[in-house]
Amino acid sequence: MKHIFTLLLLVVTTTATAQIKFEGVVKDSIGNPLEFANVVAINQESKILESYAVTNDAGRYKLNIGKNTTYKISVSYIGFKTAEETIEVKEADLSKDFVLTLDNALDEVELSYEMPVTIKGDTIVYNADSFKTGTERKLGDVLRNLPGVQINTDGQIEVEGKVVTKVMVEGKDFFDGDSKIATENIPADAVDKVQVLKNHSEVGQLGGVTNNQDNIAINIKLKEGKKNFWFGTVTAGGGQSTSQNLYLVQPKLFYYSPKYSINTIGDLNNIGEVAFSRRDYFNFSGGFNNPSQQSGTNINLGSNGLNFANLTNDRAKDINSKFGAANFSYAPNKALDFGGFAIFSNSRIELQENRSVEYTDPDFNIPDEITLDNTKQSSDLGMLKLTAKYKPNGDNQLDYEVLGRVSKESQRNSTFSSVLGGVLQNEETNPYSVYQDVNYYYTADENNIFAFQAQHKLQDEDPFYNALLGNDPSNNDDIPENTRDPYDNTAAGLGLNGAQLGYNVNQEKRVQSNQLDTKLDYWNVLNAKSNINFTLGTILSSQDFDSEIFQFLDNGARFNPTPLVNDGLDTNNTAYHFSDVYLGMHYRFKTGIFTITPGVSAHAYSSKNTQFGTEFKDNFFRLLPDFNMIMQLKKSETLRFNYRMQTQFTDVTNLAKGLVLDSYNRFSSGNPELESAIAHNLNLTYFSFNMFNYTNVVGNVSYTKNIDRIRSASQFEPGSVINFSSPFNSNFADESVTAFGRFERAFGKLRASARGTFNYSKFNQIINERVSINNNYTQNYQIGLRSNFKTAPNFDVKYDYSINDNQQGGNSSKFYTHAPSIEMDALLLKVFTFRTDYSFNDYRNEEASINTYEFWNASLAYRKNEDSKFEYQLKATNLLNAQSQNNTNVGNFSVSATEYFIQPRFLTFRVIYSL
Repeated sequence: MKHIFTLLLLVVTTTATAQIKFEGVVKDSIGNPLEFANVVAINQESKILESYAVTNDAGRYKLNIGKNTTYKISVSYIGFKTAEETIEVKEADLSKDFVLTLDNALDEVELSYEMPVTIKGDTIVYNADSFKTGTERKLGDVLRNLPGVQINTDGQIEVEGKVVTKVMVEGKDFFDGDSKIATENIPADAVDKVQVLKNHSEVGQLGGVTNNQDNIAINIKLKEGKKNFWFGTVTAGGGQSTSQNLYLVQPKLFYYSPKYSINTIGDLNNIGEVAFSRRDYFNFSGGFNNPSQQSGTNINLGSNGLNFANLTNDRAKDINSKFGAANFSYAPNKALDFGGFAIFSNSRIELQENRSVEYTDPDFNIPDEITLDNTKQSSDLGMLKLTAKYKPNGDNQLDYEVLGRVSKESQRNSTFSSVLGGVLQNEETNPYSVYQDVNYYYTADENNIFAFQAQHKLQDEDPFYNALLGNDPSNNDDIPENTRDPYDNTAAGLGLNGAQLGYNVNQEKRVQSNQLDTKLDYWNVLNAKSNINFTLGTILSSQDFDSEIFQFLDNGARFNPTPLVNDGLDTNNTAYHFSDVYLGMHYRFKTGIFTITPGVSAHAYSSKNTQFGTEFKDNFFRLLPDFNMIMQLKKSETLRFNYRMQTQFTDVTNLAKGLVLDSYNRFSSGNPELESAIAHNLNLTYFSFNMFNYTNVVGNVSYTKNIDRIRSASQFEPGSVINFSSPFNSNFADESVTAFGRFERAFGKLRASARGTFNYSKFNQIINERVSINNNYTQNYQIGLRSNFKTAPNFDVKYDYSINDNQQGGNSSKFYTHAPSIEMDALLLKVFTFRTDYSFNDYRNEEASINTYEFWNASLAYRKNEDSKFEYQLKATNLLNAQSQNNTNVGNFSVSATEYFIQPRFLTFRVIYSL
């Protein structure tokens, strides 16, 4: 690693000394500086655009150009005549100012060259070829080269520190609701332009009356040869590991025309390349947003799936995955658009984990635990979305969307616990959900706008859980108790039959949810700088929760126990109904550099849950204020402040009194008298993007204070890790602070970056009838340097450093992670593409290193030329044959360290055919 950094330092030094600066100011004929003027340097010998710049608010530009070369400098600005001048560059830096004169005959500057970056209002347009180095194969590779654009660790696009959820191709939605599918699958050679649409509004009629600063979309413009033709790639490959034959098939085909588009993506492999993970599926919004998300009401329908063990960095001991997706759009006429997508994912995953758990406070008499887990998961996930948009004119727009999800999942787990011994667990579920949206927008005249939005959710979840624990019937009543089986006391409390050779405990559970969320907005435009908005809305929600704990006896008979705890209740049949009727008002006005939007909403709440013949009601009225301020310091520099007061409501499972089996060692029962909680959220965000030197700065500070928040009171069995919990409204205020900052600047072909995140959270809970205060501090820092040379090898080097400081009750722990990494790619002899990435992780406490692991991957591909249909690739993953990796997790009353076992070294050969 030390030699690699030395080599990179040599490359940086050599690059810096081989170029000179050419700078100056661009003004109009009366001396006013021109911001966003384009300045380019064209090498007169090669006729190639070698350097470019965009002027800042003072009209300044700066070019980095080569020594002893002749250039033609061209300066252009919309509505002005282009200025051109030929210069001879020697060994010294140069300075030159330009004055542009009006050209009323031109509506737009006609350029004989492609500017790498142009700015048109709220749209930044990147010319993709200006940033390509020849090694790019997918959209994500191109976007990583663009200043101001990031690809995060989840494969999603970030601009101005915000995740982009809408990606379009030729103005048509591409799997609306997620950007990862686009970054991983659209071929790089099809991309002509990347348009970043800031302040994006889905509905043009609302663009002038709403704040859209948090809405960013990306539109991909295709090269001419890719329109009205099928394009894409088909990849097939295989290999051999020590235990199995390896295979990989990845067809990715696309078709775009003015009238319709079709996209199909497939991926079948057993080498651990996860095209669409289970986490991707559940995070995939499909472009749906609750109409009432800005109302101040937050109601949680809950998630009642399986206790699925998640992949770490998409790695596991064994992964077999199949993925298929199709996206389409069809416009029979200018007024009508149809679209949609279908996604199917199938995975078979094997996980092996060793975990050590340290509990918060020795006074609680909870033993530390070591567990050895082997898990097999089966997951079939499906999703279908259909949309229709009718816009007969600029004053009317009607949208309809429906999104359906269905899944079939199971998990088989074998656990050995140092406290409880061996446990076998089986879980399965077959849930489904249907979301529907109807939206209508009507502009009566230029001063009066109406919008109606309605969303309906239907959700059905049916998780089943089974656990099998050992039992010796002869020692159930032994004295002292430590001679009994570890689960005997728990089994007695649950009322299980102890005369069996094992405790075969089961739970059936079903949660049915039905919710209608609708609102009507009216905007009155008072003048060019202000408008007033009235909102009338309602949320109607109902949930039915049924559960039952039972035991299978040795003879196969079903036994319904009566527990000795929780007042003998181990079944649930709970109905929960909730309503919110609200009226909101917001006044939006502009004054100078400020856009200010104060508002308030009045809510009439009603909630009722019925169980065991008793009805619990809670009706009340509440005012919820909110405030938004945007300070436009410059065209590309803003400061935003948000305040919002929210009322938070729980889901039915926290209200149900009957005992619920969360897992073999965790039980819970609800509290039917739970009340709502209040949250105060404050957020301050700063953003600056300087096109003069490509400096990108993002900063964010958030503070949240929760009052009457729902927390859990946990009771552990003496000397055991088995706990029973129930929720309550905490009288103690919980707080959290998060601060984030990122700085990025380009130095010629080099881009340096630094980022940091700090999080502090304080919350109160009750453990064994004692109040425990948790203070958690998390810090993450990263510095990086990457290059974007046209011909030289390119690199991306990073150093990550994190600190986790946890103070839980009377116990404290502190962990550090050091993680340097490097990625390199090079186009060799114009036919070979070499890529490699290496990462090292050192996980330690305050005294010594606990664990280190490293990963190294590499690939070499051959393509005869850019127009060749075939490419041949040799790819090696986990070259160092690492067997496992480690991470830590901070729970409510414990800190755990986990070792995950992963797939071994794989070597595969692939053939890629390009259409």
